Amino acid sequence: MKTYDVIVIGSGPGGERGAATASYFGKRVAVVEKNTAVGGASTNTGTLPSKTLRETAVALSGLRARQLYGVDLSLRREATVRDFMYHEETVKNSERRRVRENFRFFGTDLYQGLATFVDPQTVKVSGGESGEELLKAEIILIATGSSPVHPPGFAFEDKRVHDSDEILSLERLPKSLAVVGAGIIGSEYACTFAALGVEVRILDGRDALLPFLDREIAEALERAMEQLGIAFHWKEKVTSCSIDDPDKVELTCASGTKFRLDGVLVAAGRRSNTDELNLPAAGVKCGERGLLTVDAQYRTNVPHIYAVGDVIGFPALASTSAEQGRVAMCHACGQEAYAVAAPILPTGIYTIPEVSMVGETEEALKSKGIEYVVGRATAFRNARGMIIGDRDGRLKLLFRRGDMKLLGAHVIGEHATEVVHIALIVMVAGQGADLLYETCFNYPTLGDLYKQATYSAMAAARSAAARP
Repeated sequence: MKTYDVIVIGSGPGGERGAATASYFGKRVAVVEKNTAVGGASTNTGTLPSKTLRETAVALSGLRARQLYGVDLSLRREATVRDFMYHEETVKNSERRRVRENFRFFGTDLYQGLATFVDPQTVKVSGGESGEELLKAEIILIATGSSPVHPPGFAFEDKRVHDSDEILSLERLPKSLAVVGAGIIGSEYACTFAALGVEVRILDGRDALLPFLDREIAEALERAMEQLGIAFHWKEKVTSCSIDDPDKVELTCASGTKFRLDGVLVAAGRRSNTDELNLPAAGVKCGERGLLTVDAQYRTNVPHIYAVGDVIGFPALASTSAEQGRVAMCHACGQEAYAVAAPILPTGIYTIPEVSMVGETEEALKSKGIEYVVGRATAFRNARGMIIGDRDGRLKLLFRRGDMKLLGAHVIGEHATEVVHIALIVMVAGQGADLLYETCFNYPTLGDLYKQATYSAMAAARSAAARP
């Protein structure tokens, strides 16, 4: 048996950041990764591969060229997904190397194999090249990520029925694709395949796209996706999936509506990867879909066992998982001064166009009875926006009436997930319109949208104050 101060199970963003943090504070750390490739789903099947494919689709399909110059650079119809994956493989391999180099830099021991608890402080590693090994530690961090949920009724063994992990292994592009589920993952993939010329239909039992977004932005995104060629079918719940036809997959909905398409992507949520950990041996309690319940320091019901990332549920983003890993190990290592989570977390959605938000939505402010002022700016009235041909882009800022403190920011358009960071910093600093008004932004840049939106909000506030 080998003894460590900390054992980290999983090498994704949460596990990697947690291991680095513990090593930084002088702990001897071991990381156990089930797969031969490090980096977790973020590097290998989820965040990076899907976002890289999105960028490749936008570039190679000529989508930006068609919008900006009117030039059609459409790809040949029989192209395969593999034709678009060269860049994806390059990005993925580079990130894997970075993760391994980070482990080496901090002196972290990496074990490849399946980790299972023997007791609350002992983990067995099996199935790897080194055979079976036992590791013991005072602190254990679970960061095993999640996998797509496979609802009953879908024949995932058929090569035309896909989940969000293995769809990147498609042999060839379908001419038509049904996306079951209009969540973040379903919406992102729908946009990517639509950009590649695939006929895409989104089926969802709800009646609105991404309801957690500010409604104005969600409606703008839905219009943009429709312009991309995506058809939405709301309040449609799939009840059966037939693969009897060798050419088409047939979906039948509760309404009686049938859809016949070349392929199906089922994006019905994800389940925490905890089934193989033998959690009862450690005394760790597990909830629905394998979710682990944690406290503010990310401790499970067993105080020395922590959990971060997808295994604890929302928001289940690579960025938040890494932050959780840092906070958890700062607390575990007795570094209370550093065990403070980021007070405000942004959300980034890599649809076409991108959407990003931080803070309150307009609907939330209304429900809380908070008086606010709205400032808006459009990319097509911004010099940089005109240069890059961003017809959909806009920035919406929500300020508290009275002191004009920034309460929320919502961006749609090119580079939205970058642009939102200006608002994030302003909000973390507790600032608002005065700071944005006094700040000089480069010209021409999308950052200058903040100046335009702030002027808009200040004018609205003055006009409201002048009314009797």
